[in-house]
Amino acid sequence: MKSTALKIFGTGLIGTSIGLRAAELSWPVSLVDASSGALEVAKDLIPANKEIQNPELIVIATTPNSVLSVLSEVSRAYPNSTVIDVGSTKTKVQREVDGISDLRKRFVGTHPIAGRERSGPQAARSDLFLGRAWVLTPSEEIEPWRLELITDFVTAMGATPYQMSTKQHDALFAKISHLPQVISIALASSISELGSEISLAGQGLRDMLRLAGSDGELWSQILSDNKDEVLSSIDDFQELLDVLRDAIADGDDSRIREMFEDAALVPQKIGGKHGLKRREYSFVDVVIDDKPGQLATLFEECGKIKVNVEDLNLEHSPQQETGLIRLALSSSDADVLYQHLLARGWKAHKQ
Repeated sequence: MKSTALKIFGTGLIGTSIGLRAAELSWPVSLVDASSGALEVAKDLIPANKEIQNPELIVIATTPNSVLSVLSEVSRAYPNSTVIDVGSTKTKVQREVDGISDLRKRFVGTHPIAGRERSGPQAARSDLFLGRAWVLTPSEEIEPWRLELITDFVTAMGATPYQMSTKQHDALFAKISHLPQVISIALASSISELGSEISLAGQGLRDMLRLAGSDGELWSQILSDNKDEVLSSIDDFQELLDVLRDAIADGDDSRIREMFEDAALVPQKIGGKHGLKRREYSFVDVVIDDKPGQLATLFEECGKIKVNVEDLNLEHSPQQETGLIRLALSSSDADVLYQHLLARGWKAHKQ
């Protein structure tokens, strides 16, 4: 993609990460933020930052409650620029844009499916979007060449663009993003009165509580903006929770097992690489000795026969003499690797 002059409003994690990637590409970048502290950090991270009078692409990466006011400002100040936002709800913003006649043809709502547990410009990374999905929700009013510009921008960020309507987006992410956040908060609240014995919790609870540490101010805005879809998702979840509760109360072991069996199929629908379309994987388990160079040697074997490892998981405790690494590959690559490793004397098992 040719060099694109960017003006970024908002220097949090997403905005600064976009700026870092743009700087890597030697694109002109201009940063704006109401927070002088965040802006100074971002400017130090992106020394190529400079004022741009006529940006080709404007990225609104502010907090949700600031997006609408920035949209109005941008509409007046930059009448020729293409504009995107990067928030996790889309319908409310699109309604506002539809009321600004000159902006409808040059605005696309977008949502990069990327983030970190940390926030702010200090957490920014130039590779934050690499291999991630980036949803676009263009209206019928958008000029085609502008949509092409935005699609090329997303690709240049290292992400894979996907298109859907604003309604589809908000309904989907109410279920796969907003509902998990709500459940994690509710679960944390339900056990908040426990004393020191809460430290006995296993990894399952710790995994489920990870989202409970999210930014409450930000999430209150997100949940409010997508209120109808979030409430619908909570209602659906509550119905299923009631079914499970009744099965437990009635001692209906068959129904409980059925729900577990159905639930066990869901993780398989989530691809090994975050934010990309689901792929069917085969797995090769390899037992390795606890000594230096074993992992490197294993990956050298993969390279020799040119198989692509899509994902991996390592099981090993510090005092254990052996470890097990599970490699996820396409079915054909898994067959090739399995046979190759057996022939080379590795302890390999195909799943």
